[in-house]
Amino acid sequence: MAGSKDISKENLSNELHGKSGGALAAYRGKVLGNKASFLQLLRFELAAVFCMNLGGGLGYLLRKKMLAPLFQRCGKSLILGKGLVLRKPGHIMLGDNVAIDDFVMLDGCCEEEPAIRIGDNAVVSKGCVIQAKTGSLFVGENCDIGAHTVLTSVSGISLAPSVLIAANCYIGGARYHFEDMAAPIMNQGIYSRGPISIGEGSWIGASATILDGVTIGKGCVIGAGSLVTADIPDYGVAVGVPAKVIRSRE
Repeated sequence: MAGSKDISKENLSNELHGKSGGALAAYRGKVLGNKASFLQLLRFELAAVFCMNLGGGLGYLLRKKMLAPLFQRCGKSLILGKGLVLRKPGHIMLGDNVAIDDFVMLDGCCEEEPAIRIGDNAVVSKGCVIQAKTGSLFVGENCDIGAHTVLTSVSGISLAPSVLIAANCYIGGARYHFEDMAAPIMNQGIYSRGPISIGEGSWIGASATILDGVTIGKGCVIGAGSLVTADIPDYGVAVGVPAKVIRSRE
């Protein structure tokens, strides 16, 4: 496809079952990365058993104490909710006063370092998926990501400071080749039209979808339920499927 880039991604089943070294090595590689030490794995396992799902203030305190050393960088006043799913925290940087709500997945499986950066005072609400698959993912200062939103980075996702995202949004992803009629689509490989960028102070309405290769400018408004497949200029107000600019805030 014109303007697109093929993405090399290992089959998940091979990643889980096809590694040499046995099940423990595959588990360590998926959860913490192959460079993780036995002590880091032990710390993670103790946290998983004793405090990942522990409620109340004691749960917050124990998760911070036990998990913070596993991150590449972790700022002060970190809040980690219960039910956290953590993958390769050594690829993740967290700023000061970051709040991660209950049942969030933070997946830094991309080999870029840091795979995920979350800036100061950012909030990630309940049930979100923040996933750096094959591209890095940056969440700027003061961003607020609504409940059950999925950010999955293939070619890169960047949220400038103070981006507000409502609940149930989907941002990122890639596309499968499907030209070969004889092969299952899931086996034909993926490609991406490029990174996603959302400008400072923009507001993304509930259940909006933003696909790869899109740049949303500064101070934009994306209407609830919209499907964004093309760039939106600064201060644009866009709605619909596909989203069209209906006016400018200027």
